[in-house]
Amino acid sequence: MSHQSKRVPDSSWLGKPIDTRPLFGPELASLLDLLRGLQRNEWSRAAAPGWTVHDVAAHILGGYQGRLGWNTESPQRARVAGESLEAFIHRVNQEWVDLHADHSPAELIEALELAGTQVTRQFEGTDLAATGLGVSWAGADPAPKWLDVAREFTEYWTHRQQIRQATGQATDPEPNALSAVLDIFMRALPHTLRHTPAPAGTQLQVVIDESAISTWTVTATADRWSLAETPTGRPTASVRLDPETAWRLCTRSIDPGTALARARISGERQLAEAACQIVSIVY
Repeated sequence: MSHQSKRVPDSSWLGKPIDTRPLFGPELASLLDLLRGLQRNEWSRAAAPGWTVHDVAAHILGGYQGRLGWNTESPQRARVAGESLEAFIHRVNQEWVDLHADHSPAELIEALELAGTQVTRQFEGTDLAATGLGVSWAGADPAPKWLDVAREFTEYWTHRQQIRQATGQATDPEPNALSAVLDIFMRALPHTLRHTPAPAGTQLQVVIDESAISTWTVTATADRWSLAETPTGRPTASVRLDPETAWRLCTRSIDPGTALARARISGERQLAEAACQIVSIVY
């Protein structure tokens, strides 16, 4: 039996599965429209720590090609002795960006369209119940394929927002994608609270309001924090965030202190502060 067909160990604590497969096509179209509308000087603007718009676009291409298993011009993919997973990922990402530093915007756009279309088709046929790659920020290794695929969607979406902001545009308010991204990011809550002791049955509620209203309740069980339990009564703590603050916190474009200053908190503040340490990227 192949790795892809194996079933994952119980991962119900991650909450209800999310099907992001229909979102990849529209996300690719939005990215290509954005890049084709940029002026040449905008490609050199800072978009992420140490990276320009051009670099971020090259990084997205690397993500596509990694999913497709293309090895042409790929950097060395082996971890060196003593290298952490995070350090390995950051090193490989930088090596890929450096390899594509001389590619023109037109070349990058063409390559993104080709690879992105193939990735979209690949994900369309994915068995979401199969075993996927690990998702470190959710504490799932291996992860169910639905979370692996969903994580990939959030990465493409987040990088597109970085390009938008670098070129003077606000976060894309399209509600389907934004709601899905926030839902996926919140799957990091059990892992975020893994070192936060609490009696079994303790519940923390995170509410994201305004254009994307949704609520997540994470419960302390005998073994771990879980998103699978039914909310019961008044939570021990509640954190209410606006969507912009929430996604920026999860991707660390703002720090927890800034998010806490914007949040509306009720109940046990220490538990709410622990939840605001959430990170939904490799950081």
